[in-house]
This record gives sequence, C-alpha cells and structure tokens, in this order.
Amino acid sequence: MMKRRRASKVISVGGVEIGGAGPIVVQSMTKTDTRDVKATVRQIRQLEECGCEVVRVAVPDMAAARAIVDIKKQVSVPIIADIHFDYRLALAALKSGADGLRLNPGNISDPAQVAAVVSAAKEREVPIRVGVNAGSLPKSSKKKASVVQHMVDAALEEVRLLESLDFDLIKVSLKAFDVPTTIEAYEAIAKKVPYPLHLGITEAGLPWSGAIRSAVGLGILLYEGIGDTIRVSLTTGDACQEVEAAYEILKSLKLREHGPTLVSCPSCGRSESDIVGLAQIVEERLKGVEKPIKVAVMGCVVNGPGEAKDADVGIACGKGKGVIFRRGEKVRTVDEADFLKALMGEIYGACEMGGYNARESEEL
Repeated sequence: MMKRRRASKVISVGGVEIGGAGPIVVQSMTKTDTRDVKATVRQIRQLEECGCEVVRVAVPDMAAARAIVDIKKQVSVPIIADIHFDYRLALAALKSGADGLRLNPGNISDPAQVAAVVSAAKEREVPIRVGVNAGSLPKSSKKKASVVQHMVDAALEEVRLLESLDFDLIKVSLKAFDVPTTIEAYEAIAKKVPYPLHLGITEAGLPWSGAIRSAVGLGILLYEGIGDTIRVSLTTGDACQEVEAAYEILKSLKLREHGPTLVSCPSCGRSESDIVGLAQIVEERLKGVEKPIKVAVMGCVVNGPGEAKDADVGIACGKGKGVIFRRGEKVRTVDEADFLKALMGEIYGACEMGGYNARESEEL
C-alpha cells in the first residue's frame, strides 16, 4: 500500500501552491538561451500547452536576468530563475520579477551573499529552492562522508542559514544521476526538514533511458509519500517530453490524472491482428485528447476482454473482428478494417459526453 504523503509546509510560487496536501506539481526547464526572449517565450508557451505548471530558466549572466521582465509579460506560468556562482544574478532576477529562485549551495555559500538574496526574496515573498546536486557539492569537513551524507549536510547547512535569517519560504532538492543515491538522500532529508521537496534524477539521459531512470527513482520516492513537485530531466530539444514523462509517472501511481491513459497488450503469438500498429496510431491520436480517459487496445482472448471492459473505452481484437467496449459494456463488433475508426469514434464520443473531469483527482 502506498504510504501517506509526507507532511510539508505549503509555499506559493507565483500563485502555484507546492507542498501540503496539494497535487504534485510538474515542472520543466527551458532549453533556450534565456537572453533570446522570443525563443524562450515560444518554448514556455509550448510547455504551458502540454501541462507544465512551473518553468525554470537558466540565468548565466545579467542579460539573462534582465530578460525575465520581458518573458514574464508574455507567459502565464510562474518563472523560476536558476542561479549559480554569482549572487548578484539572483538579485537581478528578483528585480525582474522572478517567481522563485534556485540557489546551489555548491557554488553560492557565502553567508553575506546569501543574506542579501534572502533579504530581497523576503521583501517580495519569493521562495528559494536549496538545490543540491551530487556533481557540484561544497567542500565538506567530513572526509569520510558518503555522497548521500555530503548532500544532506550541504542542504541542511543552507537551510539553517536561511532559517537564521528568519526565512522559511524554502523548497529543497537533492539530485544525483545515481538512482539509489538520490533515493537515499531524499529519504534522509525528508525526516529532517518540514519544507516541500522537489524531486529529480539529474542528467537522467536521453528520452528513453532517462525516462526509465527517472520513473524508477521518482516512482519509488513518490510511492513512499515523498515529494511535492517533480522534474524529469531529459537530453532532448523538446521540453514537453519531460512534462509528458512526469505525468505518466504520476498517473501510474494514481497521484495525478492528466490526459488519456493507454493500456495496450505487448503482443505475442496469440495475437491475430496488428495490435502494435493499432496501439501506436491510437497513442498518436490520443495526443489531441485532453480528458483523463482510460483506453485499452488489446489483442487476444486471455486478458483482452477483461482489460477492455475495465477501461472507459476499449477494444478486444481477434482474427478479423474486434469488440468495442465502453464503461464495461459491449457496444458493438467491428471488422478489422474499422478497428481504428470505431475505437476513436467511441473515444471522442465519450469525451464529448463529459463525466471525465469529475474523475480528475489528486488522490493524495
């Protein structure tokens, strides 16, 4: 049984609440040069359309920090400024209207500099994420400390510094490429701080392997009740792939419903029709459906009828014939040439009838 969600303080990032009993928030990061306002706005709008709820932008210099002003005028989602090395970039990003900051304790640790950023963030009520990465950890006095301990210590030291400045609009992340390391670090920090946790497997890799690595690491943590917001970090030019992967992870654990869920059999020697080709086309067509509807594309008599009945709309395919089901009821039998047309017709009809929004849930 999935564990109860870890209790955490609720913070607001540009109006999006993170933590507490709210939904797990899906984030991504632009892959554009932030100084190129037009390209960055275009990508953020694409992310908005695919369901991204918070977007992070890189701020490598002052020009990028200042560009946030113009970017925010043209988008609706909250913008988080990703800051490294120079605390003055954080101050400039705040002045430009950033809704949140990510500070890396591994390269911004001077107490006076952090205090200056905190003062400006407190004045604007802007949260700060203490973003620890295994690849950029600060020096540690514990020479024999494990990577996990080093990550946790770095996060706690920065959190205590923020707290000493009477600041508690805090979010924490401890990311590594190594999945076991990431899981252990989050499990440890979850017991030590009351703040929301941002989950991620950093530099996860190309879409296929990166999505699997992220699903394993984030899935385990979410199942344990740990995590308030997530980002799937993929090596891809299409940031929406990160958002789609994140929602698939959440849907698999019944934590969020976002768009369709496709159930399809893997195909085997029992299949008597092109179930792979049909499932691929249906998956592509479902990208135009926004309702959280469950669709089954099944290809044999063993599990086909049962899975098709269990879905909102399903088809159990046999040799030359297929049975269409809708909400557990057999609708009709169709010829193989009509599999796709009949199935999509039932899907579109079910969505138009409504009823699926009521099943959109944050089962937390």
